[in-house]
Amino acid sequence: SIKKGNAAAARILEVLETPNPIVDPVKPEKMSAFSKEISFNKVSFAYENELVIDKLNLTIPKGSSVALVGPSGGGKSTIANLVPRFYDVNEGSISIDGTGIRQITKNDLRSLMGIVTQDSILFNDTVANNLRIAKPDATEKELKNAAEIANALSFIEALPKGFDTAIGDQGNKLSGGQKQRLSIARAVLKNPEILILDEATSALDTESERLVQEALIKMMKSRTSLIIAHRLSTIQNADLIIVLQNGKITEKGTHEELIAKNGTYKKLIELQSFQKSTP
Repeated sequence: SIKKGNAAAARILEVLETPNPIVDPVKPEKMSAFSKEISFNKVSFAYENELVIDKLNLTIPKGSSVALVGPSGGGKSTIANLVPRFYDVNEGSISIDGTGIRQITKNDLRSLMGIVTQDSILFNDTVANNLRIAKPDATEKELKNAAEIANALSFIEALPKGFDTAIGDQGNKLSGGQKQRLSIARAVLKNPEILILDEATSALDTESERLVQEALIKMMKSRTSLIIAHRLSTIQNADLIIVLQNGKITEKGTHEELIAKNGTYKKLIELQSFQKSTP
């Protein structure tokens, strides 16, 4: 038993003691607000030897919504992971208001952001405590307001103990749409200046997608949003749509402009329309 325990402990400690390659600067610059733009300057990134982002230049002005679309493996989710520094770029730089994100502490950087991913990250606790991860001192009124914006209040109040209902491990007592709306409510409660949506509706059925989409539209008002989407119906109102292929921008413009260009974006739209109409 002791030998088995030692072997297990060795494997666990190897993970726990692995140094984090994403380190804070020695003399960080303070950043508590976001006022102008997020800029990508000749950004390149590779997973080991596989180049995923290739000398990308992109500017996201404050208050605008930018959507990233394109084939799988084009680098969309990688860009979403580079902004909060889950990875560091190999070449080039990402800056917020002219300050490189490597010059800001991870805590300051990520405090500006709210992230909603395809897979809802929930804990075996009450609805209220899952929401308060974003804001530990949130009042009951703030919880209700956030839930209402996320189209989640009606199903939460229908639970046996409302906000005090335990939702099970990874929220397994809730449906996929309910879990996703809870994740959105948590992001709303944080009230972030920068919102990152990574395939937030792709795993949902049509009705759940509609409710979640309505919640996202409410949430994106007056916020700077970076949206990654396979379902192109969810991003047609974005201020700017970027088409990514092999880590490079091949097209950009509004929905109408890209349709008029008759390129990759229009083909993706037509393909999805055909799939929906096929019984």
